[in-house]
Amino acid sequence: MTDKSATASIFIRRESDARSYCRGFDTVFTSASGSYLKDAGGREYIDFLAGCSSLNYGHNDPDMKAALIEHIAGDGIAHGLDLHTDTKSGFLTAFDEHILAPRGMDHKVMFTGPTGANAVEAAMKIARKVTGRNDIIAFTNGFHGVTMGALAATGNGYHRGGASAPLNGVMRLPFDGYMEGLDSAAYLEAVLKDASSGVDAPAAIMLETVQGEGGLNAASADFIRRVAALAKEHGALLIIDDIQAGCGRTGSFFSFDEMGVMPDIVTMAKSVSGFGLPMALVLVRPEYDVFGPAEHNGTFRGNTHAFVTARVAIEKFWADERFQSELVEKTTLIHTRLSELADLVPGSAMKGRGLMQGVDVGSGDLASAICARAFENGLVIETSGSEGQVVKVLAPLTTSKETFTKGFDILMDAARAVIGEMADTKIAAE
Repeated sequence: MTDKSATASIFIRRESDARSYCRGFDTVFTSASGSYLKDAGGREYIDFLAGCSSLNYGHNDPDMKAALIEHIAGDGIAHGLDLHTDTKSGFLTAFDEHILAPRGMDHKVMFTGPTGANAVEAAMKIARKVTGRNDIIAFTNGFHGVTMGALAATGNGYHRGGASAPLNGVMRLPFDGYMEGLDSAAYLEAVLKDASSGVDAPAAIMLETVQGEGGLNAASADFIRRVAALAKEHGALLIIDDIQAGCGRTGSFFSFDEMGVMPDIVTMAKSVSGFGLPMALVLVRPEYDVFGPAEHNGTFRGNTHAFVTARVAIEKFWADERFQSELVEKTTLIHTRLSELADLVPGSAMKGRGLMQGVDVGSGDLASAICARAFENGLVIETSGSEGQVVKVLAPLTTSKETFTKGFDILMDAARAVIGEMADTKIAAE
């Protein structure tokens, strides 16, 4: 058995202070399967984080794993730049047949560098090249990555502060529901039509339909449709960032499914590989596929191993109507159990939709304390929001109802304990 303290010391001595998630989960993980993680001491944890929505189909799905092992054992291509390969063909064929064609999407698939931020950078560049304009409209509490272009569109002040340089080319407007009584779509319409508003016609309007890191703020379908219409009216491209909210996280493959919009560009990453392997895509309407060969490139554009697992994920899950119907049932389960947490905290609010839901408990300290206590009791769960005030559930979509129940029982016990201790402390202080 690995000695945890000896193993952990190397991280403290050698890993950069930029490390993040590991600070909240003080153990050394060694294996994982489905919705469970195991640490060096043999303890199991239920995973309600899922690689921040990079493991929507759970850890080490057996069919994806078998296909990947077969590919590697057979000396399949390991790295192919953007060469034509049988694995890329297999992925594109499955993606076309089961995802794009049923939705009437004619988008081309562009493989960028392996991170979501790289997909966002490419999308912004495409919009600027297509329109000849510079500015892009993004929204309050949006999170699009931390490379310089993507960071300019990201609202979080802490992350923006890491740039230590000007972040230009983005105008920020209020997201749906940002201020009580404000119709954000009407505000957007007004500033775009007013020649003296100071808001120039943009190259693109970019948004998440559910703001994952921003606090699970979910835009209404009406807001998305109105924004899409305004983009078209003013000659701007509509970019939907589906990096965290896509691949089934909201209950359907794309977060904008059934909203009555057709984005000009969609950015994807995280769970698009199906197995936690790095891969990012930009889906772009053919008329806007304007880059010349290698005009936006990267040594790791496309990931041959990810093509293998992504094809299996699509054929296994998205060709299966039963899987999709189960997502509806799990959405209801999550909402019901999180409502119990909301009832414990006066003034709290339910957030998100589908299988990316949470509770805004009004305090980052309270949310962090609840998640920390839950981890002590065997549940990996994180926070989000401008102050980390939202307890956020991002469990694998494949999580069984039984495991969901166990996880929520741990979460509720943790919340009751923390809230009780805080109440006792307050009474003692008085």
